[in-house]
Amino acid sequence: MQAGLAGVSGTVCGKTGVLAVFCERPILMKMPLFINNEKVQLFNTTVKLFRIYPLLKDGAKVFRDRLPETAVDTKCLLYVKQREFAATTPSDCSVTVIGSDDATTCHIVVLRHTGSGATCLAHCDGSSTWSEVPLIVKAVRSLTKSAEEGRLELHLFGGFDDERHNSHKLSLNLLAFNKQNEDIHLESCCITELNDIVVEGIHRPVVYGIGVNVKSGEVFPATFSFRGPEDDLRSARTFTGGQMADVYDASRELVTIGPCRWSPDLDIGFWLAQDDETILQYMSTSPQVEPPHFVSHMKATIQFLLENPNSEALFPEGAPRFYRRTSEGVWERQAVC
Repeated sequence: MQAGLAGVSGTVCGKTGVLAVFCERPILMKMPLFINNEKVQLFNTTVKLFRIYPLLKDGAKVFRDRLPETAVDTKCLLYVKQREFAATTPSDCSVTVIGSDDATTCHIVVLRHTGSGATCLAHCDGSSTWSEVPLIVKAVRSLTKSAEEGRLELHLFGGFDDERHNSHKLSLNLLAFNKQNEDIHLESCCITELNDIVVEGIHRPVVYGIGVNVKSGEVFPATFSFRGPEDDLRSARTFTGGQMADVYDASRELVTIGPCRWSPDLDIGFWLAQDDETILQYMSTSPQVEPPHFVSHMKATIQFLLENPNSEALFPEGAPRFYRRTSEGVWERQAVC
């Protein structure tokens, strides 16, 4: 998980802060959350949760055993980056799979309504989980008719048994789903201890990325060769402290980005001269287990910010940037009123 500017300075709470990633309130359980059609019992650690519900362990093993990951066709993909979410329905002609990866201490959340098929995927990093969970529920509900039969099903992935316990804290805080006014059924839970493997004495995640087929509801381990549109711009938004953002308009089948804002006087150019180890130590919450492209990705983000100091110039009149899928399967920028 990238740390961003605040993580480097250690000055703020939130995921753009490695030094204080999780400044969330403690978990207090009032349960509309269900496991195997049973209201979830009180717990305050993931260890206790998995002890009470051993079927979660069984389900996580089945999911892990589906590795290696499926390489998703970019022509049908809607990619979600860190601190973003997107929702759509099976009738969407532009999207078949919503996916995300590069989750180390981050968690990837999928919420789906079994009646409408409305599906939301979010990449959560602990920056403001209690405000993000209602956004995810609202995104699915807004695409579901009020009288439509079915239930909300939740799938959680990501994290591992990391030394700083960032994964554990995020796992618990994500169970803010128990605070919603909806009955939510936890169907998949491959998080933290259940997504951990030790390789040469180092704990690391087993599953880094997942996809969800919005037509069928299938959730599967996934990898992606394309993380756009506007990979650098979207990463710059997160790097400079942007909060959870909805990046898709399902009614118009458009990827929507921004508007984003950052200071024109960022003193970050010196990072481009740093070696890989320094970048990892200061810009990751899990430096030993980041994917191979982490450092090059961070430097590309910094370079983008240096080349675009005036964020307002990227969003004339404060309007978002819109992208529509072409007949060739490419996200192409559109001028949309």
